[in-house]
Amino acid sequence: MLTNVKLGKTLRSVSIVGIGATPFFNAQENDTYRGLTHGELFGYAALDAMKDAGIEPRDVQFFFHGSANPSVLEKCITPNLQVADWFGMRGKGSLSHSEGCCTGYIALEEAVMAVASGMYDIVLSGACDMGTGMPDGNTPSFMRIPLSTEVLFPDLDSIFDRAYGRYLGGGPGMNHDDWINFYAKENGLSEDQIDDVLSHQAYHFRRAGALCPRAIRRTPFEELAKEAGYDDVWEYMKSPYNPKVTQYLRTASDSCVADGAAACIVVPTEIAKQFNAKPIEVIGCGASVLDAIVPHLEKKATAEAARQVYEQTGLTPDDIDLLYVNDFIGSSAFLAAEEVGYLPKGEGWKYVLDGRIAFDGDKPMNTNGGRTSYGHAFGASGMADIFEAVTQMRGEAGERQVKKLPKHTFLRGFGGAQNVRAIILESNF
Repeated sequence: MLTNVKLGKTLRSVSIVGIGATPFFNAQENDTYRGLTHGELFGYAALDAMKDAGIEPRDVQFFFHGSANPSVLEKCITPNLQVADWFGMRGKGSLSHSEGCCTGYIALEEAVMAVASGMYDIVLSGACDMGTGMPDGNTPSFMRIPLSTEVLFPDLDSIFDRAYGRYLGGGPGMNHDDWINFYAKENGLSEDQIDDVLSHQAYHFRRAGALCPRAIRRTPFEELAKEAGYDDVWEYMKSPYNPKVTQYLRTASDSCVADGAAACIVVPTEIAKQFNAKPIEVIGCGASVLDAIVPHLEKKATAEAARQVYEQTGLTPDDIDLLYVNDFIGSSAFLAAEEVGYLPKGEGWKYVLDGRIAFDGDKPMNTNGGRTSYGHAFGASGMADIFEAVTQMRGEAGERQVKKLPKHTFLRGFGGAQNVRAIILESNF
C-alpha cells in the first residue's frame, strides 16, 4: 500500500524522471533540419527522455502521442501507429490525442493518470508538431510545403461549434485582443501603456530565449535594433520593424510558428529515485473547458483550473516559485499570471515594466522565452514548457537559471480555443 498519495484518494503519486526535447526550428528555412519527418522528431525527443531517465525502450510499458492537428499537418489520423518504430515501441500499447495548443500539457496529464491509476509503472508521453509546413498530398510526407493561412484559418474554424459559435477566421484579432482589451478597461490603462507593457514582456522573454539553445528566436532586441538603425531599443520596439498585427499586439508579442517535439517519462513516486536522483513530482492538475461563445473564456477557464489545482494540492499562490504560461497570444502571459495569483490582480503590468518577470527577476516566468522567442510548435509547446520547468527545478538551466531554485512550479496550458490545464510540479530533493 502506498503512503505518498496526493493526486486522489485511490491514486498513486507520480513523478517525472526523464525529459527530452528537440530544438524548435523552421524546417522550411533551416537546411540542417529540412527533410526530417514527424516520426523522426518525436523519436528524437522520446529517446532523449529515455536516456535522461536511464531506461531503454523495452522498459516503457505504454506511450502517449500528442499532436495539435495531425490531419492537416501530417495528413494522418493515427500518428502513434506511424511513429512507434522510431524509438523502439513497435507493438507497445499507445494512444494519440489532439487538443490544439493545449496538447502538450494534456500529454502530461494523460501519462500521470495512467501511472496514478496503477495500470502502468513506466509511461512515455510526448508531443510533436511541424507547424511551418505540411505534406502536399502527392509526395512522401518529408517533402513539405509551407503551411499557409489559406489552409490554417479555415481549418481552425473547425475547433468551434459552427452552428452557434464564433467564426475564428473572421476575426483572429478580436480573439487575440479579447482579454487584454477587457483588462485595459478594467484597470484604466491606455493603449500606449499596454503597448509599453507588451514590449517589455517580449523584451525580457527574448533575454531568456537568447540564452536557451533550443529556442528558435535567440537574437536580442538590442542587436535587432542596431541592425535596423536604432540606438534606443524601446524606439525600435514601437517602430515599423515591429508592427502591430492587432489593436494591441505587435509581432514581438505574437507566437513564432515552429517545428519541434518534447517528451517525458513518468513513474510512481515511490520508485522515482531508481531512475533519476532529481525526480520532479506532479502533485496536481486542474482542468477547465469552455465553449468559444462564452465571453472571456480564457480568463474564466484559467481561474477555474487554478482553483481546482490549489484545492487539490492545498497550496496557495504564495507557494509558487516559477510560472509557465502558454502565451501564443502574447498578452496571456502576465494576464494568466494574475489570474492564477502569481502576480497581484491589477498590478501585473507593473511587474512587467519593472522586469520582475524576467528569468533573473523575483517573479520569473517563461524562462525558455515562451512562444514569442522559444517558438510555438502547437501541440509540442506545452511539453517544451514541462521540459524547461524540470530543467529549472533541477538547477540545470545554466545562464538562464532562476535565482531561487524552484520548489513549486505552476504551468498554465491553453489551446484548442477552449482547453485549459493548470499543473503544479514539486521538487523533493
